[in-house]
Amino acid sequence: MPLFQNAEFYISAHHLRDLPPATGLEVAFAGRSNAGKSSALNTMANHNRLAYVSKQPGRTQLINFFKLGGDRYLVDLPGYGYAKVPEAMRQHWQMTLSNYLSHRTSLNGLVLVMDCRHPLTPLDRQMLDWFCPSGKPVHVLLTKSDKLSRSAAGQTLLAVRKEINEIWGNCTVQLFSSLKKQGVEEAEAIIGKWLFQADVGDQAE
Repeated sequence: MPLFQNAEFYISAHHLRDLPPATGLEVAFAGRSNAGKSSALNTMANHNRLAYVSKQPGRTQLINFFKLGGDRYLVDLPGYGYAKVPEAMRQHWQMTLSNYLSHRTSLNGLVLVMDCRHPLTPLDRQMLDWFCPSGKPVHVLLTKSDKLSRSAAGQTLLAVRKEINEIWGNCTVQLFSSLKKQGVEEAEAIIGKWLFQADVGDQAE
């Protein structure tokens, strides 16, 4: 059974003051608008409608929490970089996201979703600049890998992994396809460790 199959919608927040108390553990999903972030969440949860998927970029405008049980959460952050979002909203989300990523004490890791055909955009780099100083881990999902040949996808994976580790470090990178359901187990293994490592430790004692 997929690790996140029991995920349920919990709450949406427009401002940091609307967030639930930072008492548990959470992993946030971030990515450029239309990079496949919501589709990746749905694929990992084995749920077609857990996170809202739209062909129109910029539709996720709230911080959406999905409860996994045991005070664990997946957090779907607003997509960034969509040109038609009003400037005031863009500035609001830039400030909100930077504060959330830099100061949220219950945030235990970041999944950064990039379209494998267009990785490491300036805004992707900005997200890494905001989050990596925290010392918490980052896992990069290079989505839509089915859109590239196996050779091209492999070359992209190596190039992105090399650049990220040289500049930011503490990051893992993988190919992912929601359409083909490829890369799910690899992603689950990494994200599950961030969320449930304490439980694993308790069981080992």
